[in-house]
Amino acid sequence: IFTVACSSEPVVSSDTSSAVESSAPAAPEPEGFKVDGTKLIDGFGNEFVMRGVNHAYSWFKDDTKNALEGIKYNGCNTVRLVLSDGDQWDKVTRAELKSLIKNCKNNKLVAVLEIHDGAGMNDVSYLEHAVDYWIEMKDLLNKNKAYVIVNIANEWYGGYQDLEVWRDAYLSAVKKLREAGLENTLIVDSAGWGQCADSVLKYGNEILDADPDKNTMFAVHMYGTAGKNEAIIKNTIDTAISKNLCLLIGEFGNKHTDGNVDEETIMQYSTEKNIGYLAWSWKGNGDDVNYLDITRDWAGTDLNPEWGKPLFDGEYGIKKTSIECSVFASDDTSDESDSIE
Repeated sequence: IFTVACSSEPVVSSDTSSAVESSAPAAPEPEGFKVDGTKLIDGFGNEFVMRGVNHAYSWFKDDTKNALEGIKYNGCNTVRLVLSDGDQWDKVTRAELKSLIKNCKNNKLVAVLEIHDGAGMNDVSYLEHAVDYWIEMKDLLNKNKAYVIVNIANEWYGGYQDLEVWRDAYLSAVKKLREAGLENTLIVDSAGWGQCADSVLKYGNEILDADPDKNTMFAVHMYGTAGKNEAIIKNTIDTAISKNLCLLIGEFGNKHTDGNVDEETIMQYSTEKNIGYLAWSWKGNGDDVNYLDITRDWAGTDLNPEWGKPLFDGEYGIKKTSIECSVFASDDTSDESDSIE
């Protein structure tokens, strides 16, 4: 309650700018990504379909800033980043992770973060160490859940047999991450070095049901086994959709040591079915598999004519099918992670 004394005239301020500014609504804050059946929904409620590449941060840290700028320049909306928890390669520190997330946000790239140390390993301890790493970084990850997706472990479990081992390990991993309070969308890679789609198609729903947030999606890596031909590719995608699973082609190439890859069908059918795809990999593959280098320079100005050019410029390639995530449309995301030390 307040009164105006000694005046019968209303008091009118001559400066209304501050009142107008203060009444202007603040830009809405996006929520985290959410899985809705076969779809991935972004923080503003729009379907998001990943189109991007993999980049091996842990092995090429000094080249990452240049790489991310090139990845965005060529039209990607997502980058999947190789990290390490210290099992095989140097552990990515909290400060590194914070800087990496900020760099992705500055380039308006959704970051899919994966721990690479347990690739092809059947020892559950590698998966458990990856889980512990994400829990250690939980606060940073949660604050950036509108921009960061956690791919729990790259290609953990190399076998095609005893898939119950793979299932049970991921049932435990997902439960532990949620019990610890991690809020990000999760990705679980298939068994068989990522190529055993049957593991996801058979047990994916059990793992999804183990997530109290129902916010887990699944990745198949398509090389000469899972990406061998049109029939196999379409069966994997169609079966995942029929089981109401959210699927991602987390890696693929145009060929590999296990045979030729039908990359054209991967890109075309993924586009027709609104399935995300992330190609392997930007640059830095070993001499025996350097055909998988998408570009011959870190800035992405010299694309590999056999792999990078069709990946980006093809009819169903990244440039024609990639749509930037709507969380980047109107807000300044450059410094949001700075408050977490």
